[in-house]
Amino acid sequence: MVSPHGVARDIAEVGLMRMVGTLAVTLPSCALLQVLAHSRDYRQPAAAIAVWLAVLCAAAWLVPRLRTGGLAVGETAAAIAIAVAAVAAIGVARKDHVAQGSVDLAILGTVWLLVLVVMSRSAWVWIPGALIVLAVHGVVLIRDGGLNQLTLSELEAAGYITASILIAFAACRPALAAHAGMAARRASLASRSAAERAAASAIAAERQSRLAVLETEALPLLRGIADGTLDARAREVRDRCAEHAAILRHSLTGRAPGAGELVSWLEPTLRAARERGLLVTVQLIGDQGTPRPRVARAVQATVEAVISALPPHQVTLTILAPGEDVELYLTFSEPLRIVPEVTRFGLDLPAAARWNARVSVAETTNGFLEVSWRKDGAA
Repeated sequence: MVSPHGVARDIAEVGLMRMVGTLAVTLPSCALLQVLAHSRDYRQPAAAIAVWLAVLCAAAWLVPRLRTGGLAVGETAAAIAIAVAAVAAIGVARKDHVAQGSVDLAILGTVWLLVLVVMSRSAWVWIPGALIVLAVHGVVLIRDGGLNQLTLSELEAAGYITASILIAFAACRPALAAHAGMAARRASLASRSAAERAAASAIAAERQSRLAVLETEALPLLRGIADGTLDARAREVRDRCAEHAAILRHSLTGRAPGAGELVSWLEPTLRAARERGLLVTVQLIGDQGTPRPRVARAVQATVEAVISALPPHQVTLTILAPGEDVELYLTFSEPLRIVPEVTRFGLDLPAAARWNARVSVAETTNGFLEVSWRKDGAA
């Protein structure tokens, strides 16, 4: 099943990664070109070049971290420390106050590091980080040119540039969240529609195969009984008639032999859910067999634990029997009030039951319950 929030996250990350990645490469590269073009303005041009190359290497390390949900605490501290170190190192490498009006890219070349902090942390983190970088930059300017109108104007310009960029990115965060929410909703609808089409197709294909079996086996059986070549009182004939009757009921109603027993175990939970306004659509695919009482009780308790934690909305309960195992899926599109620990319901079952249960919840809303057990496992 496609995760709607995974799709939404990817959509938001593509634009975000491109934007921040462009800044992370372009700004240090421009600063590096400035050093190469105006090497006479630096006491040690090689040191300044090494600084900007190191900043570009930091971009290769830190920018991809946005894809994993933003910078961790240590990475945030590293980003601020790299920005501070780069500004200080460039200030030390540069000669005492170069020609008036020259462009100093020390701030611009490192501001993208603060952008990463803005996109990952709250204002309580990135504002002090930006002030520390500006304070170091101010110390370097005053040390080189003294405390005068020129250095103060340069410091003011650096602060204005830094604040403008960081505030712009901070303002983008709610917009990105809203965009991700809308994309998640669209992806959720598309995913649910695809799942419903797949389930309907599987049910139709199975019914056609069962009807084909009736045509090739049941009809000759009935003809044999009608023309007297088969004895309707014979045990073998009666058993075959009962088997084909069960297949025909499943083909017409969508319920497999044994499905009635499993649904009857779940019926009290489903009825209570309907009374709370939770609409449950049940889909049965394949022959689930007759569940053992202990397994049925574990299934009922697991489903009830999840359904009781859901608010009223439309959910889908699908029971599949593709082979030796039976699989149950409960898909929902609203957040759980609590996420129950569903594995505990199968602790008392024997290993032969091959019980497995888990709840998968997306970042905000969509999720599903998955339960599986061996059809003929001793329980």
